[in-house]
Amino acid sequence: MPDFVDTAERIVDALLESDPRLASYVGDHRYDDRLPDLSPGAVAERVTMLREAADALAGIDPDAFDAEEQVDHAILSARVERGLFELTDVREHEWNPLLHNPGGLLHGLIARPFAPLPERLASLGGRLAAIPDALATARAVLRDMPRIHVETAIGQFAGVARLIEGQVPGLLDQEPALRAAVEPAAAAATAALAEFGDWLRTRLDVPGRDPRLGRRLWEARLWHTLDTELPAAEVLSRARRNVEAAGAELRELAAGGSVREALARLADDHPDGDTIVGLARVSLDEATAFVRDHDLLTLVDDPLVIEEMPEFARGVAVAYCDSPGAFEPAGLPTFYCIAPAPGDWSPERAESLYREYNDHMVRNLTVHEAMPGHFLQIAHARRFRGRTRVRAIGGSGPFVEGWAVYAEELMAGLGFGGLPVRMQQLKMQLRTSLNAVLDQLVHCEDLSEAEAMALMTDVGFQEAGEAAGKWRRALLTSTQLSTYFVGYTEIAAIAAARPFGATPKAWHDAMLAHGSPPPRHLRTLLGV
Repeated sequence: MPDFVDTAERIVDALLESDPRLASYVGDHRYDDRLPDLSPGAVAERVTMLREAADALAGIDPDAFDAEEQVDHAILSARVERGLFELTDVREHEWNPLLHNPGGLLHGLIARPFAPLPERLASLGGRLAAIPDALATARAVLRDMPRIHVETAIGQFAGVARLIEGQVPGLLDQEPALRAAVEPAAAAATAALAEFGDWLRTRLDVPGRDPRLGRRLWEARLWHTLDTELPAAEVLSRARRNVEAAGAELRELAAGGSVREALARLADDHPDGDTIVGLARVSLDEATAFVRDHDLLTLVDDPLVIEEMPEFARGVAVAYCDSPGAFEPAGLPTFYCIAPAPGDWSPERAESLYREYNDHMVRNLTVHEAMPGHFLQIAHARRFRGRTRVRAIGGSGPFVEGWAVYAEELMAGLGFGGLPVRMQQLKMQLRTSLNAVLDQLVHCEDLSEAEAMALMTDVGFQEAGEAAGKWRRALLTSTQLSTYFVGYTEIAAIAAARPFGATPKAWHDAMLAHGSPPPRHLRTLLGV
């Protein structure tokens, strides 16, 4: 029988070489001068590689393995099968222009000092030089684009051009010897981005496909995304029950008054575009002290930078956590990014955003994105070393998001931020559950915008601006919105299975000691 470790390592190398985005994300910098090749020929080669990988893994019987290798075999098999499904069934690269956005790959070279600047600039020059051909490929393969994806892409690609124009000259001032190589590539890239933006604008009124996947594709993608045995109908049923439970607890905390009025009073304390990032920094200090004082889990001294979200990444979510990859050296920063209200929004719309992300909600958001949520969890995951690199490239969205939602509940339940944060966290519980409901009803049952807005504002008590943004996100993405609720329920159940005699800190550390595997595999590794 083939050796699993050797086979797994060869497949991991093939996956990394075929996908520069994955390689950069996990911190393998061998392909930093490349952009993903989404031309038909390259996609066909990748499909062939994935089929060969699937066959190789199917020829290995994992029953004789220990738990660690059984889990790695299952994770790698699932990743290969999902890659095949995405390229052959969903084929999103042929209709979603956002998949062709090079901004994140440029930003990683600019912002994260994993290597000396001359080395990163040389790679940046390679990626800049590749942009005209990559965008030509995008124009050749993209068709039937949904209008909402085109609208979002226009803003994001303009943000990429501004990233290049705003950052590259300063870097070249530090390394003038590279100016002759990088400057022409930067100029050609910005020109190609402008041309691509103009082309996208000509497609705005061209009828495109429905952004909704439909039940067959959505349920198949849900299975690949969640890597759980829960069928879609059960996910929907559980999410609806949790909506009822969280709503009832909110009504109890409102002490007989109106939940909407109580939340509105809390929303009166809110930041603005000039103060929201600073508030997140203060919240991080508060949350870190709380975790330390309550001895909840082991802290790390990795750097965390809180800043405004780069323009190329805006239009989908209000905040995100961008952590170094598993292969990166120690000491590199994590970026916790928040998007302020766009400058062209009306004062009323901006006010709605900041009332949603009020002082208390920002504290809860910081728990989710940073402490002890994504930042701390992924920092622990980066410290895992197995016999293969499978878990370094095979992180589970439900595990990552589920831990962050569990962290919110843990902190609020212990009193972080008092009653105001507890009410915001319950509102987030409603949002998390409604995300799963919205995700399924939008893509499978043609939920209308009016029905979705009513669900979010009336049942979920969301501000109109937040609800409008979530409606866009539900159309721009599929199945990702379900990872929060499903992951939370699975992670919370594992946390509740803490063995007798184990302290909460010891059990939390144990939960985070295996990378970011799908929760069902974490149960195997923990023996619960």
